[in-house]
Amino acid sequence: MELGSTVSAVRSKRVLVGEEVRPAVVLIKDGKIHQILSEEDFSGDVSCEVLDVGDSVVMPGIVDCHVHVNEPGRTSWEGFWTATRAAAAGGVTTIVDMPLNSIPPTTTLGNFREKLREATGKCFVDTAFWGGVIPGNQLELQPMIQAGVAGFKCFLIHSGVEEFPHVTDCDLHTAMKQLQRTGSVLLFHAERDVEQTIEENSDPSQYSTFLQSRPDVMEIEAIRTVTELCLQYQVRCHIVHLSSAKPLKLIQEARQAGAPLTVETTHHYLSLCAENIPAEATQFKCCPPIRGSINQEQLWSALKAGQIDMVVSDHSPCTPDLKKLDSGDFTQAWGGISSLQFGLPLFWSSASKRGFQLSDVVRLLSRKTAQLCSLDGQKGSLAPGYDADLVIWDPEREFEIKEASIHHKNKLTPYLGVTLQGVVCTTIVRGRLVYREGSFCPEPLGKHLLIP
Repeated sequence: MELGSTVSAVRSKRVLVGEEVRPAVVLIKDGKIHQILSEEDFSGDVSCEVLDVGDSVVMPGIVDCHVHVNEPGRTSWEGFWTATRAAAAGGVTTIVDMPLNSIPPTTTLGNFREKLREATGKCFVDTAFWGGVIPGNQLELQPMIQAGVAGFKCFLIHSGVEEFPHVTDCDLHTAMKQLQRTGSVLLFHAERDVEQTIEENSDPSQYSTFLQSRPDVMEIEAIRTVTELCLQYQVRCHIVHLSSAKPLKLIQEARQAGAPLTVETTHHYLSLCAENIPAEATQFKCCPPIRGSINQEQLWSALKAGQIDMVVSDHSPCTPDLKKLDSGDFTQAWGGISSLQFGLPLFWSSASKRGFQLSDVVRLLSRKTAQLCSLDGQKGSLAPGYDADLVIWDPEREFEIKEASIHHKNKLTPYLGVTLQGVVCTTIVRGRLVYREGSFCPEPLGKHLLIP
């Protein structure tokens, strides 16, 4: 079966149907899942060419709803062509692009249209788009919703780029009034500047110096603000990349009080910890920071208990010079981690040792992420009527991350040389074979997902 061709049936001894893994044949028609049949019920229709994948696992493709593609404007950092190939190689069938780090940012209807033009003809997987809330753009929000953005993101602290300023409390109240009764969602980078004392003459090449500059209290105070707004306005709110387990109590209390609030964490907070970060290893820098191992175990417990809703990559690449590798200065380096291609094996390598099942992987990496951006009617589930977006992978097989196999534009990642469990073999998007064993379909087959 050639790359790019249409698949009409996939057979495996291990298909994830609901919560259960069993032998089945997935029938595909017009890019959608038509039926899921047991081996006995599948008569082997002669007109139907079957992709038999043996005992590889077949499950819904990953929906990564937190990806910085950075095009237009910072395409040297990443771009739709490279990002979506990396996604396909990692079994990710849908990405949602963040509104910042591209120039212009997705903060007006005009900028959103420019983003769509730039992304056309470059996406190997399906792509949706977040808009942004910045000071003064409140009248752009409803037009962007009508044009199909998945929702909006804002920062409560400096975003790292001048063209995406952070919002004040006043801006937030204004935006919330615009979003009421739209069904849209507001995503928060939940850190707030707080008074703190930093030791003089701290060594900027030590990770502990950077960690000390972004304490848990910054997340706690920001999340306090978010929970109050969410309860007051009853607008769907979502906390991106939670790194500290300490604010979880606030989140739980707000939900119990009726706040429509969700929260994600990332692969790096679940698989990396502060104690193991070497001096000058600025490829580990991100905001909020990677915290200690005790905190990490608390995040895993919260995930298991359902207090954290989903896991995403927060793929935030840059050019190598911005990571300040020559000086190893954590205070000056760009904060962001590249991991879009490796989310599934990163998660599974740790989760499988903690008693998580394949059905948990789908819930946390596909179904809940699709739900966040209102794509849960077509993405993130293996069921009739859903898009035939499939990842076919081997959860037992191990591989080492080598530079040659990385498809992101810039290869710098803290995972270089790491051995992971779970090899992605094949990725199918809407019934089309887009990736298999290291090769891609000759042309991009992904489409733009505009949210009705």
